[in-house]
Amino acid sequence: MTYDITLVRVRPGLTLQETLDRLNAGFDPDADLPLLRLTDAQRNEWDRILRRVSRDIGSVESEEYLYSLTLETVGPPGRVQLDYCGDTAHIEVAYRHSGPAALEVMELAYRIARIVEDESGLTGHDFEVGQPTRTGDPGKAAARLSAVSDWAQHHLS
Repeated sequence: MTYDITLVRVRPGLTLQETLDRLNAGFDPDADLPLLRLTDAQRNEWDRILRRVSRDIGSVESEEYLYSLTLETVGPPGRVQLDYCGDTAHIEVAYRHSGPAALEVMELAYRIARIVEDESGLTGHDFEVGQPTRTGDPGKAAARLSAVSDWAQHHLS
């Protein structure tokens, strides 16, 4: 179970929610995921994202899978994973951080989201707390991450 942030290329003339509704309308949970087929422009976006995250944040590990390109932070404050698919991307943070550690990891997740927005034109939104990643408060996201992490530790252990 992870805390998820969504990034999407908003289609011309549509809102973020309308774009997501159209993407989700065609989703079939029983179908195989489509293979990753990036355009040259999307591949260049990924290269810029990878270089900038490495430069601005620090060491990362990167892999190319059949369905996405993945970047994971290495070291403190914790693992943040970015999956990039060209017109969409997702950031995941495990529900295991609470208190000050939650704030550190969510600040990192929001920094990565903002880099993705800058380098790709995708629009990020944190639906867990109902705020855009561009202008949203990582502290609000950290409070949610911390609360769910604490609940899970006490009730699922």
